Formats: sequence, C-alpha cells, structure tokens
Amino acid sequence: MQPDTTRQVSTTEATTNTSADSQKAEEAKLLASPDDEYMNATQLDFFRQRLLSERAELEAHLKEVKMAIASHERDSDEADQASFEEELRLALRQADRESRLMTNIDSALKRIESGEYGFCEETGEPIGIPRLLFRPTAKLCIEAKERQERKEHHYRKARGE
Repeated sequence: MQPDTTRQVSTTEATTNTSADSQKAEEAKLLASPDDEYMNATQLDFFRQRLLSERAELEAHLKEVKMAIASHERDSDEADQASFEEELRLALRQADRESRLMTNIDSALKRIESGEYGFCEETGEPIGIPRLLFRPTAKLCIEAKERQERKEHHYRKARGE
C-alpha cells in the first residue's frame, strides 16, 4: 500500500496560500497607513523581517551553488564537461548578483537600525511604501532614481556605448 501524498500536498498548498494571504494582508495594511505614521515601528519590523527572510533564501541558494561546484566529477567526457562549465558560468553570474544583493540587504538592515530606512539618500524625502514593497533595498526615491538613470544613459551615450 502506497502512502497518501495528496493530503500532504494539500496541507502544504494550504499553508503556502495562507502565508501568501497573510503577506498580502500585511502589505495592504502598510499601504493603508496614514502618511504621518511613515516608517513607524510596525513598518520597520515588517521590512526587517522581509529583508532577513530574503537574505536567508539567498544564503541557502549560494550554499547550494557551492555544494554543486564542489561535488562535480571531473572525469566525465568532454561534452559533459562543456555542459557543466556552461552551467557553472551561469550559476557563478547568478551567485555574483545574489552576493551583491546580500550586500544591499545588509546595507538596508543597517539603515533600519540607524533610522534612515525608507528615506531617500539623495533628497531625504520618503521613498514610499509601494516602492519599498517592490524593492526593499531601495536607497533612492523614484525621482532621484530616474535622475540617476538619465545621467547614466547620458554618460553611456557620450562614450559611444
């Protein structure tokens, strides 16, 4: 007799759906907060937990990548080796991006502790809850980020890229 796995899957799906619903409810509550309560203790705690969770996921993925690299057998044929090297190249690019994201997460966590989180580094204006929900590591408000991107585009264009 085989075990009944449908019950386990349903329980896992229900837990995931409940967690997603809870997350959406928290986000809706944050969005409904009055402007004079911007970056209160509840909001800071929400973003701290979100950043810590994202950081833990990144650490786990980076650990998986390291284990995959370490466990590769070098005695395979040339086609297998070439395939592995291509996969490795892509994994290393992803790991590099994730490492930079972890640095940004750490920076955001430091800004939470110092009381600077949620405010634009350039203008000092609030970044805004919707932008922080989309990108919790944001350092600049929309206007400042757009200015930065226009400057970057201008400099690339001037260099002939």
